[in-house]
Amino acid sequence: MRAPRRIVPLLCALALLFTAGATRSQAQAALLLEEPYGFFGTLNPTGHTAIYFARICAATPTKLRRCEPGEMGSVISRYSDVAHHDWVVIPLIPYLYSVEDLSEVPDRVNRDTVHRLRNQYHEAHLLVLGRDVRRGDFWHGGWTQLVGVSYERRMYAFRFDTTEEQDDALIERMNKDKNRSHFELFFNNCADFSRKIMSHYFPRNFRRSFFPDAGMTTPKQITYKLVRYARKHPEIHLDVYEIPQVPGYRRPSRLNKGISESLITTGYAVPIAVLNPYLAGGLFADYVVHGHYHLIPKNPEKLMPDDLVVLTLPGAAKENALTASEQVHSVAAASAVVDVLPDAAANPGLKETVAAHE
Repeated sequence: MRAPRRIVPLLCALALLFTAGATRSQAQAALLLEEPYGFFGTLNPTGHTAIYFARICAATPTKLRRCEPGEMGSVISRYSDVAHHDWVVIPLIPYLYSVEDLSEVPDRVNRDTVHRLRNQYHEAHLLVLGRDVRRGDFWHGGWTQLVGVSYERRMYAFRFDTTEEQDDALIERMNKDKNRSHFELFFNNCADFSRKIMSHYFPRNFRRSFFPDAGMTTPKQITYKLVRYARKHPEIHLDVYEIPQVPGYRRPSRLNKGISESLITTGYAVPIAVLNPYLAGGLFADYVVHGHYHLIPKNPEKLMPDDLVVLTLPGAAKENALTASEQVHSVAAASAVVDVLPDAAANPGLKETVAAHE
């Protein structure tokens, strides 16, 4: 017997709902490679790194929990000078744009707009860190590092699959540990924090390396290790996306570099060669052998604010995924089928009413 035409798409939506439930054990995360910007980015062009989790959300800026349905996850990273905390967690949309609703994300900003949006979010959600937390300036970090990052720089999201068990174990571990800062630019920086988190998911693959970068951990180095691991383990479904910089507030950010790369490709190499030609030769060899690699594929897919839902989808299901609005409508339709079909079976009058609309 052929099903009524209007029931067919609803049954398909119901199947989608059940399929989503069947794959619920799969989760996802993304290593965020954030470009350097401003004068400090010229002096130290390594940039910043953070980690996005689709299933881990912020109970507070310093406590983790599982996300509730409809939440888009959060970003965790190590910062300096934020109330002596080693790491802070911020919901994804405020982290990128300093707003809570995607409809409020501006297409272009100026200095006044950025300050206003950041101040509004700070007053609403970040005062729990303490009223004496500095705003941040050229010499010192502060709470402005935590929100509106896309106004400062472009970033690339290296999205990979995780499991719920791994995410739950990370939540438990980080909530138990003392969240006290030991930030140090050279050997305990943001990339070292990401290295330890990545080691939780991929043990023995993100150890500290002496080459490249003379023993320092850099964002580009950590990202390279993830890319290298994904080549041998395609089951993690690594995908790369660009999250563009919102124009108007700053000049475009610049590409990330490692330590040896930044020294060799800038004027820093000249005084080093004059003072110690052997050191300069060693840096050059390090750059050629270990530090000269490209991570960003040509023309990666750009994620505008309305596209960020892609980051929440497991890689195996991403290719056939619906848009965000289609998902909402499909789930709603599926719920309607669940509610209506049993009643229609038990009530002949209701069954005739449903059939009359076909």
